[in-house]
Amino acid sequence: MNDDTLRTLVEERWTALEAEQTTGERRLRVAQLPFTTKGEPLTVAVDHDGHRHLLVPIHSHRKVRPGLDGPVLRLRRRILEDEQTYQAYADLACLRDDLSDLFTELCVDVLGATDELPDNQIKALYRVLDRWKALFKTQGTPLGPDQLAGLFGELVVLNRLLAEDPSAHRLWRGPDGHRHDFSAGAQAVEVKSTTSGEGRRPRIHGLDQLDAPEGGTLCLAWLRLQPATANHQGTAFVHMVDRALHLCDDEGALLELLADAGYHVVDSERYQDVRFAVREERWYRVGADFPGLTRATLESANLSVSALDVEYTIDLSGETPAPLSSDEVSQVIENLIQESV
Repeated sequence: MNDDTLRTLVEERWTALEAEQTTGERRLRVAQLPFTTKGEPLTVAVDHDGHRHLLVPIHSHRKVRPGLDGPVLRLRRRILEDEQTYQAYADLACLRDDLSDLFTELCVDVLGATDELPDNQIKALYRVLDRWKALFKTQGTPLGPDQLAGLFGELVVLNRLLAEDPSAHRLWRGPDGHRHDFSAGAQAVEVKSTTSGEGRRPRIHGLDQLDAPEGGTLCLAWLRLQPATANHQGTAFVHMVDRALHLCDDEGALLELLADAGYHVVDSERYQDVRFAVREERWYRVGADFPGLTRATLESANLSVSALDVEYTIDLSGETPAPLSSDEVSQVIENLIQESV
């Protein structure tokens, strides 16, 4: 059974269970899945508050790992019994209804793992939870204003790429520490964003950031963002993230990239009021006449390059270099997509 089939299966079971409320606050409405561990079926459930659960059967004497107790996920031992049966479960529940879609993805991973480890499904559950916890783990320090603006700018470009190719998240290399934010072999794009209302002065990090890929081309996308507070102004930061997740064909991979960039979806409430309006957007082809200090130019001038941690600012406030036309920008997007195929 592939992931799409599993996803459809659990969603249909939960939706059917949600059609009616439980008869008591401590009761669950349950539906069995066609997966068993030692003869006992894995089960999905919905509680009185509408929260979704996945129940993995365990031995009646087995304990469940402590420590996972909200605010998003809760794992606890639960007994279901009637006049004929008594069964212990590891009960994994999602306490945030707005994250139900991600909980579905988590449960699909769990079901896949339990199928591969049928004799120890609780171990399979822990294995998947550990992987997802690493993904969602917050570092405690929220993104600052400059980081949010920078990530928003990259999401603008990412969503444009994803609209053309749902697998284009693979081009987003900045979170992995690549010198360019987007790269596809011979094509690369570096994104710079500012909230300053004056000038066009992007900060360049390193002597190789403006070096094009070998035998290829590099473009610099520059965005002027205006922070907005009113709901009807600009675009919400979390909306940009949601749109990327919606367009992308691999949410798990994109969530890992977002986490590497400093954004953890579990912290989304922190950023609910963050909004930006794109006031200006210019794309430049980084060629020989583009301002910059690069390793290649220094070496071509027979200068020794031993400097480290170099950062500097270039000024694009004048008429030159000229920005690309909208058609040329579309061609850059298309070239990136084609290069990645």
